[in-house]
Amino acid sequence: METPDELRVLLPQLKLDELLDELQARLDAARNTRDRVHSLLEALLSVGRELDLEQALHSIVKAAATLVDAEYAALGVIGPDGGTLSAFHTVGVTEEQVAEIGPLPEGHGILGELIRNPEPLRLEKLSQHPASYGFPDRHPPMNSFLGVPIRVRDQVFGNLYLTEKRGGLQFDEEDESVLSTLAVAAGVAIDNARLYEDSRLRERWLRASAEITHGLMSGSGRAEALHLIAERAQEIAGSALAAVALPLETSAAGASLTVEVAVGLDADAHRGLVLPLRESLMGLAFSAAAPVASDDVTHDARISPDPPRFHGLGPAVAVPIGTGEGGVRGVVLLAREAGRPVYSHKETEMLQGFAAQAAIAMELADRRQDAQQIAVLQDRDRIARDLHDLAIQRLFATGITLQSAERFIDHPEASGRILRAVDDLDETIKIIRSSVFGLRARADAADGGLRARAVQTIGRAAPVLGFAPGVRMEGLLDTDVPGEIADHVVAVLSEALTNIARHAHACRAGVVLTTDGLEVRLTVSDDGVGIPPDGRRSGLRNLAERAEQLGGGLEIICPDGGGTALEWHVPLQGE
Repeated sequence: METPDELRVLLPQLKLDELLDELQARLDAARNTRDRVHSLLEALLSVGRELDLEQALHSIVKAAATLVDAEYAALGVIGPDGGTLSAFHTVGVTEEQVAEIGPLPEGHGILGELIRNPEPLRLEKLSQHPASYGFPDRHPPMNSFLGVPIRVRDQVFGNLYLTEKRGGLQFDEEDESVLSTLAVAAGVAIDNARLYEDSRLRERWLRASAEITHGLMSGSGRAEALHLIAERAQEIAGSALAAVALPLETSAAGASLTVEVAVGLDADAHRGLVLPLRESLMGLAFSAAAPVASDDVTHDARISPDPPRFHGLGPAVAVPIGTGEGGVRGVVLLAREAGRPVYSHKETEMLQGFAAQAAIAMELADRRQDAQQIAVLQDRDRIARDLHDLAIQRLFATGITLQSAERFIDHPEASGRILRAVDDLDETIKIIRSSVFGLRARADAADGGLRARAVQTIGRAAPVLGFAPGVRMEGLLDTDVPGEIADHVVAVLSEALTNIARHAHACRAGVVLTTDGLEVRLTVSDDGVGIPPDGRRSGLRNLAERAEQLGGGLEIICPDGGGTALEWHVPLQGE
């Protein structure tokens, strides 16, 4: 048993041990704080170095898990609607686990709680919160939870979610403070990455605009420029499909659009289509002279499903080429695969600027072509004037001189030769005058080209049919098809549509008019009752005779499922 003296000696020693233990604990806490501050600074530097947005988001998630010693971490990006998650970046979950869990979270349950109330949230057990939504099958067990919002310029960009603090511990106030500090730095890093991404994207759009302008001003053809517009727009905007349509003015059916160029997914289903201004995304953008977007172009009620051409596609946007003041010169359409993000306001704005630059380039190229045409016409007019005022007058004077000289010639044969020479001069004067009229004539036909005439014919037939047929045109129909053959094509098209209206009882019809420079081919199909074996075929004989006269042919196809397809084709040059 210890004596009182011994107790008096032991008491100060115990107090000293307690003080030393407390000092050691404070030193350990200070060391831990120092290490944590260093870790936080390293995380901030790591996050701030990233300029690629995807890499920056991954660095933020990884740094968050390290700072608070969490087994699982995720960063959910809030979508344009402000209520769901459009992207989800994870750490701690393998790709195999992600595949087994199924679709990524959309923002229900606890995740949605942070979206609705963007404030730090710390829970000891996830399942005890009223907003707990539960986990899908094969999801790793998670109990402790810490979530903080990430703000970019006073707007919530997304949320950091941390679960399962290692060692079975709970997230504390210090973890929340550290994670909130990281979230502030993450907002700055995300903003910088966005600005850098926007600057690179604008640079690519400007480079594409310069390429198109240079091509048009250096003499490239219109078709080549339109193809370049579609290719660059598809590439830069990350789209599966890009198409460019130009207006096709008709007097009977109003204005229509024809798809001149299409690249990407199922481009053949779009190329050559003639679209009405209503019931098509491109037509709506052309009429409004403003961008028109669709979240799901396949099931958009504003767009006609016939012909089917958007299979597998989802978000889409149509942007006019030009403005309402200067006149819309066309429309460019972009579409992404189903499930991809919709086109953001910033993407649409950049595409609109690109289309405006393309319109200016097309305008300058047209003015340059017009100036060249005017120069050619002026030169032709000068040649015609010189021929009329100089050559014809000289020949006329020479003829009069020969006629007056013929009276002084007594030799019959010589007199006959003089008169024949005068007749030859008269004939030469007629030829020169015909050439003068030819030089001064305008090449423009009064009724327009074959494309416009075909659309007019289809427009006149639509009220009789009770529906508007689908139309597709490909090739240089206005330049490669001679006028005589174009007249036959229009007549055959009119007769075919009239036969459908009278006899087919069809609900749908399609017209395909193409040329490859060697022949012109017209296909008119319907889903009607077909041609009965004992039916009248006088109209079809007329169409066949037209084709035979031009060295072509006519085929009638009657599928087993019903309907009729008429294929009429003739060569553009005779044997």
